[in-house]
Amino acid sequence: MLSIVLCFLLEFDKFLIGMIVFLIAAGTDWIDGYWARKYGQVTKLGRVLDPFVDKIIICGAFIYLATIEDSGVAAWMAVLVVGRELLVTALRSFLEGEGADFSAVMSGKLKMVLQCTAVAISLFALTYRVSARPEWLQWALTISVWSAVALTLFSGVAYVRRAIQLSSAK
Repeated sequence: MLSIVLCFLLEFDKFLIGMIVFLIAAGTDWIDGYWARKYGQVTKLGRVLDPFVDKIIICGAFIYLATIEDSGVAAWMAVLVVGRELLVTALRSFLEGEGADFSAVMSGKLKMVLQCTAVAISLFALTYRVSARPEWLQWALTISVWSAVALTLFSGVAYVRRAIQLSSAK
């Protein structure tokens, strides 16, 4: 639900409240995952829905940010993020359908952290006119977005390699 609210807010240039909504969504996602693992409440449905919701909010945010001038997110970056998410989802669906364990790995989890950081910083940066944006914020924006994109690509390659290993082991 919060991803719908976020997209609505971005549509109307409400970047600060959008950032807050995004951080709440990302935070509750983390708390939910932590709670499920700690208290043994991991379910098959949760293993499907959690990554799905992650992809909706991250892909939606990157797509919207790519349409906003001075967000720091270029269209090709959004395509890379969405493409990687679709590819990993397809691989996970296929391999787990074959009985393999294709759970998230550390690079995928770290990728999510960097993507969330990049989105939050981008939304915060958009609360400033570019000419009034502090230099430190512009640097934080550039570094966070490029780091998120680089790790998105790196973790995508890692998942593909892992998928190849799992499928050839069958």
